[in-house]
Amino acid sequence: MSVFHPRFDALPAEIPVFPLIGALLLPRGRLPLNIFEPRYLALVEDALGAGRLFGMIQPDRTLPDGPHGPRLFHIGCLGRLSSFAETEDGRYLITLAGVIRFRVDQELPMHHGYRRVRAVYDDYAADLDAPSFRLGAKRDALLGALRDYFAARGMQANWEAIEQMPDAALVTTLGMACPFDAAEKQALLECDNEASRAETLLALLQIASHDSGDGDAPRNVS
Repeated sequence: MSVFHPRFDALPAEIPVFPLIGALLLPRGRLPLNIFEPRYLALVEDALGAGRLFGMIQPDRTLPDGPHGPRLFHIGCLGRLSSFAETEDGRYLITLAGVIRFRVDQELPMHHGYRRVRAVYDDYAADLDAPSFRLGAKRDALLGALRDYFAARGMQANWEAIEQMPDAALVTTLGMACPFDAAEKQALLECDNEASRAETLLALLQIASHDSGDGDAPRNVS
């Protein structure tokens, strides 16, 4: 666990959340965000004065909207603001470091226009432990599936950097960076452990590599 992250017994019970479709934050991952909407500017400002913590969670578009907007998936990830910069045009460029997953127990009244939930962390205490996961022989299979996936979509990657990543960081980074759909990203988030997440990631890459994509221009993934 990072020395900057809170202890399990000090995790906040009530947290602001940033609902963003297609955005996945995993424990020990790092998610860059460009903040420009007034309600989320307010969220960041409030978080800076209250432990620098807020949750990332996806809206569940399969459900009808609720009183505060789109319904939320039941599982999200608490993040800590690890970097912060202002722009001349009034935006915040931040990086959110994944701390621990949470289950939404209850949605609370909005504050300054942003949404808040009561969070329960009991099932995810292991997210705070130092990673000990090893891919072993499956690392070659994962990298092979990744090459096929990128080739099928005309995507480019910094293979030298990818191949040097430790196993746990590799699974976390690829799970967050690959452009899977919302349900697939949620499945990665909700995996029981890193071994299960690696298996799910491998399956998603293998299935998707058979689809050549929509013909968009090549993109870079690092």
